Amino acid sequence: MQRVSHARTDIGRKRKQNEDAYLADDEIGLYVVADGMGGHAAGEVASSEAIDSIHGMIRRGRQVIERYAQEPSEETAARLRRLIESAVQAATYMVYGLAELDPNQAGMGTTITLLLLVGEHALVGQVGDSRIYVIREGIARQITEDHTLIAWQVRQGLITEEQAKTSPHRNVITRAVGNRDYVEVDTFVMPVTAGDTFVLCSDGLHTYVDAVELPETCKRGLPEATRALVELANSRGGRDNITVIAVRAGPTA
Repeated sequence: MQRVSHARTDIGRKRKQNEDAYLADDEIGLYVVADGMGGHAAGEVASSEAIDSIHGMIRRGRQVIERYAQEPSEETAARLRRLIESAVQAATYMVYGLAELDPNQAGMGTTITLLLLVGEHALVGQVGDSRIYVIREGIARQITEDHTLIAWQVRQGLITEEQAKTSPHRNVITRAVGNRDYVEVDTFVMPVTAGDTFVLCSDGLHTYVDAVELPETCKRGLPEATRALVELANSRGGRDNITVIAVRAGPTA
């Protein structure tokens, strides 16, 4: 199945530097958004180093990807999920090690939201609160789980969705790449339907843009959609860096 993408990142209206990073590799079908955190430009280092590490490891695992493309099964899917998890773990160890070497970068980390399109399937890797949505038949659905304190509180029934929007804890992330030498990575496989559009984004976008707004925006075409989404987030506050990748899958992608 073919895929085509368009990506855009923006510093936003409040931050002095852009600590987001992204990767869009249509050749192997790999798309990643990373939202860095840490002072003294450490967030920028964490996000860029993590993406470089993941890209290199996934490219070196091309045989695993090709095997799954030729023979999608539980066994080959498990191998591919392990490749994704290993790539994120390698990035975790890399960022953690860099922080250990430089006291100014102590505690730096990054979210990682990863999409790998192989044949008629999508494989996802998730750490943190960047997100992936899939748009199918005019409806957008979030397919990743936010690793945040308020998301956990909502799942446990401790607070409502409305209370979560104004919670003082809404920026507390419970998982990140690099602030420790190990992180738990969510991975899963889902089928892809021709015409599906995936939207990967940092919280600088999804804080301001609701899922219900994505389908109509993405009908404009991917370059126009990413531009419009960034402008929308900025017009509503733009308090954080904003990154978005839109990916369309299908025979006429």
